[in-house]
Amino acid sequence: MFRIARLRALTNLRNRYLLLGDLLLLPLAAYLSFALRLDGLSLGVYAPTCLVFAVLVLVVGPVVLWAAGVYGRYWRYASVEEMLLLGGAMLVIAAVTSAVGFLVFPYFPGILALPRSTPFTFFLLGLSAVGLPRYMMRLTARSSYRDHVEGLGLGPDEPQPVLIMGAGDAGAMIVRELKSNPQLGLEPVGFLDDDLGKHDVRIHGVPVLGDRSAIHNIVRRYNVAQVIIAMPTAPGRTIREIVDICEEVGVRTRIIPGIYELLGGQVSVNQLRPVQIEDLLRREPVKTDTRQVAALVHGRRVLVTGAGGSIGSELCRQISRYGPAEVVLLGHGENSVFDICNELTWRVERRRGRNGEGQQAGGVTYHPVIADVRDGDRIQAVFARHRPEIVFHAAAHKHVPLMESNVEDAITNNVLGTRCLVEASLTAEVSHFVFISTDKAVNPTSVMGASKRVAELIVQQAAETSRRRYVAVRFGNVLGSRGSVVPFFQKQIAAGGPVTVTHPDVRRYFMTVPEAVQLVLQAAAFGRGGEVFILDMGDPVRIVDLANDLIRLSGLEPGQDIEVVYTGLRPGEKLFEELFADQEAYTRTHHEKIFVCRNGAKGTVPAGRDLTAGVEELLSAARRGDTAEARRLLAALVPGFPESPDPLAAEIAGDLSES
Repeated sequence: MFRIARLRALTNLRNRYLLLGDLLLLPLAAYLSFALRLDGLSLGVYAPTCLVFAVLVLVVGPVVLWAAGVYGRYWRYASVEEMLLLGGAMLVIAAVTSAVGFLVFPYFPGILALPRSTPFTFFLLGLSAVGLPRYMMRLTARSSYRDHVEGLGLGPDEPQPVLIMGAGDAGAMIVRELKSNPQLGLEPVGFLDDDLGKHDVRIHGVPVLGDRSAIHNIVRRYNVAQVIIAMPTAPGRTIREIVDICEEVGVRTRIIPGIYELLGGQVSVNQLRPVQIEDLLRREPVKTDTRQVAALVHGRRVLVTGAGGSIGSELCRQISRYGPAEVVLLGHGENSVFDICNELTWRVERRRGRNGEGQQAGGVTYHPVIADVRDGDRIQAVFARHRPEIVFHAAAHKHVPLMESNVEDAITNNVLGTRCLVEASLTAEVSHFVFISTDKAVNPTSVMGASKRVAELIVQQAAETSRRRYVAVRFGNVLGSRGSVVPFFQKQIAAGGPVTVTHPDVRRYFMTVPEAVQLVLQAAAFGRGGEVFILDMGDPVRIVDLANDLIRLSGLEPGQDIEVVYTGLRPGEKLFEELFADQEAYTRTHHEKIFVCRNGAKGTVPAGRDLTAGVEELLSAARRGDTAEARRLLAALVPGFPESPDPLAAEIAGDLSES
C-alpha cells in the first residue's frame, strides 16, 4: 500500500513536471561539479568520468527521491521539514554515487577517475537543483493565493494591527499563519517577550519590540486593535497581569489554548479564543513521564467508568494517545457515551470488529457499554466479556447539596458501585485499579464526601488482600466539568445577575480537566497498591474572586453592572477543603505535583470495626431508605462525620424538590 500511494503521487501533474526537472537538472549538477573542479567547461580527460557519473546520478537520484517520499509532498506548503527531507535524500544520492565511483572507477585506470572534491560539490549543486524548483512553487503559490484573496475582496482593505505577546514557537507559528492568511484581516506589527535575549530581533520579518511593560506605548504607537497571547505554558498569574494591562489600555485580548488543552497538538489561528477563567487560574505546566504512563497502558485493555463524564471522557482521550489495545467506555448515560465514542473515532477510518461490537480507530478498539455500576451481575458480565487489565473508576455522584437530600442514592452509587467494580476486578484479575476520589473525602462533613471516603476504604482493603495495584487519587474541583460553579456563574452573568456566592470567605481548589487527568495517569503509574495519591492543586481560590474575574472577562464591572450576592453555606459545605486528614502520613512522590498517603484509608477505620460488615449494614440501610440509620453508619465508618444533617438540609431538600 505504501508503494502504491507513492506511485499514485507521481500521477499528479506537478510531480511529473518535478520528476522531469530532476532528470534534467541532476545530470547538469553532476557536470557542473566536475567543471568547478577543473575551473572550466572543458572537461578533458575527465569527460568519460563525468558522463558515467551523470548516468549514475540519473539512475540513482530519482529512485532515492521516490523512496524518500519527495514526490508525495505537496510543495506549495513546503517548510523546514521538506528542506530536511531533500537534504537527507541528496546526501544519500551523493553518498551512493560517490561510493560506486570510488569503488568501481579504479578498475578502469586512465579512463575513469573521480576527483575527491566531486561528492561535496555535487551534494551542494544537487540540493540546489532539486530544491529551487520546489521552493519556487511554494513562493509562487503563496503569491498567487494572496492575489486571489485580494481579487475576491475576502480580506479587509485595512487589516487590523495586532500585537503578539510571546516570541516563542507558538507566537512564531501564529505570525506565520496570519501572514499566510490575509483574509483574516490581521496584520502582526510586533512581538513582545519578557526574554531580553529576544529583543531587537525579527521573527518571520516581525520585530520583537520589548516586554509586557511596553504594551501601553506599542498599542498607542501602532493603533493596535488586539493583543494575541501566544504563551501556552505561562502560569495564570502571568496571563492575569497581561490581561490587566490590556484592560487598562482598552485593547481586546485573545489567547491560544494552554498546554493542557493542546497536549501536543498544533497551534493555529483557528484555536484563538477570548481569555477564559481557566487561563487566569492556569499553573505551571506539569511534567509527565510519558514513558511511564505509556508502559502502563500501551497494548493493554482499559476500562473507564463514567466514560461520558468530564473526567471519564478526558481519561479516554488521553489514554487513547498511549496506544492501548482496547478501551471499554462504560457509562450510565447513553448520549454522553455515544458522544465520546464518536469523538474518539471521528475523522479516522472506522471498521467493524470481528465480533461486530467494537469500533476500531488508529489501532485502538473502542467498546461503548451502557451499564449501572450498582448492578453487580451486569458489571461481572461486562468484565467477563471484555477482560480489562486496567480499570479507572470515575463514575460517581458528586453534587454535595444534592446528595444531602438524596442520601440513599449517594451511598448506593458511590459505595455499592465501587464495591461491585472492585469485586469484578478481583474476579477478572485486573492488575491495576484506579479510584477517582475527592478532597471532600478528607474530614468529610457531607454525605458525598463520606461516601467517597468509604469507597477509598474498599479499594484499600482490596489492595491489601490481593496484593494488586489498587489505588485512589484525590483532587478538588474541576473547571469546566459538569456541575462546576463556572458555567453556573456565566449563566447568571448572561441573565444580568445577580451572581450568587455562598460566603465571602469560601475557598476551593481548582484544576482543569486535562491537567487533573494527566496527573491521575501519572499517579496510576506510581501505584504499588493501597496508596491514596493527592494532587497538588496549588493555592485555593476564593469563590468571590472567581465570580468577579468572570464578570470582568464578560466586559462588565462587579458591583456596577452585575451584583454579587451572598446566600450562605449550603448543607454539607465547608468554608475550605483540606488535602490531608490529621492522622494521615503523607510524603511527596518522585513527581513534584503528586503526594502519596499510605495510611490514607487504613488509618481511618475505627478500632474493632469490620469494614465488610459495616459496608453491608450501610448499604442495607440505604436500600431501605432509612436515611438516619445510613448517616449513623457512615459516621461509624468515617470518624468525624456528623450523624445529624445540617439544620438547613431539610429546608434545602424541600426547595430542590419543588424546583
